[in-house]
This record gives sequence, structure tokens and C-alpha cells, in this order.
Amino acid sequence: MDGMMRGGWTRLITGLVACGTVLGGCSGSGASTSAQLPPASFVGTQEGPGEEYIIGPLDELTIFVWRNPELGAKVQVRPDGRITTPLIADMPAVGKTPKMLSEDIKLALTQYIQNPLVSVIVNNFSGTYSQQIRIVGATEKPASIPYRANMTLLDAMIAVGGLSEYAAGNRARLVRYDKETGKQKEYKVRINDLIKQGDTKANVQLSPGDVIIIPESMF
Repeated sequence: MDGMMRGGWTRLITGLVACGTVLGGCSGSGASTSAQLPPASFVGTQEGPGEEYIIGPLDELTIFVWRNPELGAKVQVRPDGRITTPLIADMPAVGKTPKMLSEDIKLALTQYIQNPLVSVIVNNFSGTYSQQIRIVGATEKPASIPYRANMTLLDAMIAVGGLSEYAAGNRARLVRYDKETGKQKEYKVRINDLIKQGDTKANVQLSPGDVIIIPESMF
């Protein structure tokens, strides 16, 4: 009888150990790890132009029509994405480059003047949502800031005033939309090391539309 009980306990313990091993293996295999981005220099040595600028809501534009200054105007893109200039009402502007918008205005003006030459200048910009950098979570002032060519993680953190007191900067994530696959990718970023330790390898290049998520420390 004692032998049977000992055998039963042995089987039970063995089963529990096996179950724990299986569960541990399952949890380990299901864990996802974020990729790493290559470091960017603190000071750009080979800076070049970024992607062509796309006009966004609330951008301020100057429309210039050569030899017809009365047809030009300084306008702000409305929240609905349109502008109004002399002779042209409700022209869609958002989502276009300045060159594209100038061509559309030129086409609209051809019914009034012959061969108009139109220029569009962006005076003050916000950009489309797909071009803005968003920094959310444990930062001094979460914000959405316009992307500019060659912007880095350090530039973005300076713009929002750095980390908050309880930020877990080295557990921050950068979410980026991959145009080739049509999917989002997550990358680890080490903001603590970048800001507090001056680790140059922790600085990374940003792309239009990046989202930086900074969690709070648990204690």
C-alpha cells in the first residue's frame, strides 16, 4: 500500500514538473522581441534632402501668380484640407506637394488668363499626420511634431523637453509603418542611455510618421 502511494506521488510530481516545463516553453516561444535600429550620429555629416513635402491642414501658403499679383494670396489650409484664392474656391490642397498644387491652380486659372505661371511656397508647416512624429507616454510634454529631414531621436526628445521623472526610457518603443509590407514594425530605443548617459549608439534616425511610446517605471 505504501509502495502504491509512493508511486502515485512520484507520478503526480513528475506530471507537475512536466506541465511546468511545457508552460514555460510555451511562454518563452510566444514572447516577441523588437528589432534594433542602426545608430545615427549626433551631428549629421552627410545631410541631404528628405522626402518631398506633402501639404497638411493648417499649413500657411503663399500663392504667387507671375504678372498677375492680384490672383495670388497668402492662405492657410483649412481643417477640411482646402484653400480659397481669388477666382478659385475650395481647391483641395492636403496630400499634394507644392508643385502638384501649383499645377492644379495653373489649370484652374487657364480659363481666365493665358499660360499662367504659378508658384506655391510653404511659409509655416504642420504636415500631414503621416509625416508627423508623435511622442507619447512618460515625457515632459507629449506632442506631435512636424518631421524634418535628417531628424533623429535626440531631436525629437529635445522638442518635447525630455523624459518625465518616472519614465522607463530604456523600455521605450518606436513604431514605424513599413511601406513595402504595409505593416507596422516595433523597434527598441534606449532613451535613458541617450539622454542621461550620452550614449551615441542610442541615437537613431527617425522617419515620417514614427510613433515613440515611453512607458513609466513600475517603481
